[in-house]
Amino acid sequence: MDTPTAMQTFVNVVELGSFAAAAERANAARSVITRQIAFLEQKYGVRLLNRSTRKLSMTEAGRAFYDRVRPLLHELDELSLALLAQGPGQPPSGQLRIAAPVSFGILQLSPAINAYLQRYPQVTVDLDLNDRTVDLVEEGFDVAVRIGPLNDSSLVARPLAPQALHVCASPDYLDRHGMPAHPEALRQHRCLHYRYASGGVDWPFEKDGQTTLVRITPAMRANNGDVLRTAALAGQGIILQPEFLVGDDLRAARLVAVLPEYRRPPITMMAVYPQRRLLSPKVRTFVDHLEMHFGQRRAQTVESAS
Repeated sequence: MDTPTAMQTFVNVVELGSFAAAAERANAARSVITRQIAFLEQKYGVRLLNRSTRKLSMTEAGRAFYDRVRPLLHELDELSLALLAQGPGQPPSGQLRIAAPVSFGILQLSPAINAYLQRYPQVTVDLDLNDRTVDLVEEGFDVAVRIGPLNDSSLVARPLAPQALHVCASPDYLDRHGMPAHPEALRQHRCLHYRYASGGVDWPFEKDGQTTLVRITPAMRANNGDVLRTAALAGQGIILQPEFLVGDDLRAARLVAVLPEYRRPPITMMAVYPQRRLLSPKVRTFVDHLEMHFGQRRAQTVESAS
């Protein structure tokens, strides 16, 4: 038997003053109401109601039970209404907690969020920028944007756009230290390394179907790509960073491609969220929005490059 339903029946009996009135409100037989009260008394091992042919009253345990159960049922009703408001077919609303890497969040995700909020003003956003991999379930996030491989199989991943990886350095650095002629030459160069890189300190290079992994010795490590970009612009060394971070610098010749004849496997930018059978409107519409936003940006980039 359903305990919450039996609790509601008990509250109805107390407030209406009779089993018959509670049965009428529930559109049920009086015997059903009687069984539900008996179920509660047997479940908790106490008598809740004193009843006779003429009078119905609560026992001391029944009074304590009523005082605790009534507000709980009220909170349950409010929770049900809130969940229904977030169900399929309802407009997106409520707080949307998002996690994203710092540099990407500032440079790329912020404009996408602003456009989303203009379209769905009933949604509020709590954005956490952190380059570490957060635990979405444990830390209470609705969705995260990640760049690189997904190691958690309990999450759903929606690919948004590939990100090219560039090895580059400032003209000043290359004038002083020379342009590497081969990936292995990077071992003798000052390399600036992103601490959370999925491949660790092994930088990949592809040419003629062959992949070479070069284990660099970082002259500098950082857990943020913008810090490394700034160091590279200042002539401190060679970096391996995605298009969104160094693409403008390469086009403006503030940075110069290193070993351009070698290809780096692109990394995937994706929206990830916990596996749920019923996805809330705010998460569903936000992920759809990101897919459209970054898909359009990729198309514009390809068109301008051609």
